[in-house]
Amino acid sequence: MLAFIVRRLFQSILVMLAVGFIAFSLFNFVGDPVNNMVGIEATIEERERMAKALGLNDPFPIQFARFAGNALRGDFGQSYRLSVPVEEAIGERLPATLELVFVAAVLALAIGVPLGVYTGLHREGAVSRLLLTTSLIGISLPTFLIGILLILTFSVWLGWLPSFGRGVTVNIGWESNLVSWEGFRSIILPSVTLCLFQLTLLMRLVRAEMLEVLRTDYIKFARARGLTSRAVNFGHALKNTLVPVITITGLQIGSLIAFAIITETVFQWPGMGLLFLQAIQFVDIPVMAAYLCLVAFIFVVINLIVDLLYYVIDPRLRLDGGAARAH
Repeated sequence: MLAFIVRRLFQSILVMLAVGFIAFSLFNFVGDPVNNMVGIEATIEERERMAKALGLNDPFPIQFARFAGNALRGDFGQSYRLSVPVEEAIGERLPATLELVFVAAVLALAIGVPLGVYTGLHREGAVSRLLLTTSLIGISLPTFLIGILLILTFSVWLGWLPSFGRGVTVNIGWESNLVSWEGFRSIILPSVTLCLFQLTLLMRLVRAEMLEVLRTDYIKFARARGLTSRAVNFGHALKNTLVPVITITGLQIGSLIAFAIITETVFQWPGMGLLFLQAIQFVDIPVMAAYLCLVAFIFVVINLIVDLLYYVIDPRLRLDGGAARAH
């Protein structure tokens, strides 16, 4: 187990270095931040002074080495657009994104898994067919269109929910939407928009895994032993569907953070995604590089947690590991 963790940590470090190098390399060719910072009226001397102050005249290896060394200390430099440290700019936006992702993930799991179990156990039922047909909407429609339709329905026509922004937040160590009614109302539409694809994906995955597991020999043997349907379906079948579900769930949580950009743009949600989009428009290289490194770090951590959960859920992996050590 310890060797597995050490190996995964080493792989994670290599992944982070590769992502940092690729991100920093790409963003150095997306434009000239000096043009946006000094304006078109600036002289050549002013441009040169600004480029020198930002370290843009240094060779690329020196720039990347400086970026990587500072990043290891949590220092991603100064935002060209906001003129504040990058970690401060991201720290202000991070709670908004994490709360949005948290609510979306809870909705996807709380609704998608039970619906997947239901449609798997009642695959010929009319309700199951209706759910599967409806789920095609969540898979087929693009996120921005779902968000616009929800705003049109629940904000414009019905007037039930806010159409943009975080509303009223309460400071509980960070600015939170979840402890005030107005703030919670503001997070409903963006979280539903963000979770809809993940919800339908989980539902279909759980259904497919349940159907496959229910056809296996050990399920037939469990029924032959006289176990109740509840014990067979939830004690044996559902438990053996969890490994692929955990894999997809872990990856999708990372995807929710990475691809919340569209949802945050549609609802003007002041999170990291909107910050990243604004950074692209302004060629704010430190913010863009830091954002991608943070997203990559989140994916790496989630994958490590998922791998460790395999050992808890699937005893075959523990047995394989013990056999390998015996040899």
